[in-house]
Amino acid sequence: MSNLYTTEATATGGRQGTTASADGRLNVSLSTPQELGGDGGPGTNPEQLFAAGYAACFQSALGVVARRQKIDLDPASTITARVGLLRQGLGFGLDVELEGRFPGLSRDEAQALMAAAHEVCPYSAATRGNVDVRLILAE
Repeated sequence: MSNLYTTEATATGGRQGTTASADGRLNVSLSTPQELGGDGGPGTNPEQLFAAGYAACFQSALGVVARRQKIDLDPASTITARVGLLRQGLGFGLDVELEGRFPGLSRDEAQALMAAAHEVCPYSAATRGNVDVRLILAE
């Protein structure tokens, strides 16, 4: 295997601090949600960042799979990622739901496409066996 891309980000101050990429393209303030005992400030949080990354990556994986299978994927298709933080014993874990919306595809086609993308997406590979990831279709 060869590494196709590497990035770097540094966090300072944990959930009440900042995180920034080495190239400066990402530079965000972090705030702890009130649900986790924080002040609910204006910053983002690790779960939101993970949800955004997973949704974008999975949407790209769908495009790869659709092209391979010669499926016309409507540009208006979307993936919404919901990421939950769970207490697991003395530690914590994640819970993920990926909801797909695919105009023009049947439910069977859309479900098959999501299942195939789940095998291709690097976020899915990284979470496999460690995080409960549910694939659902929008109603």
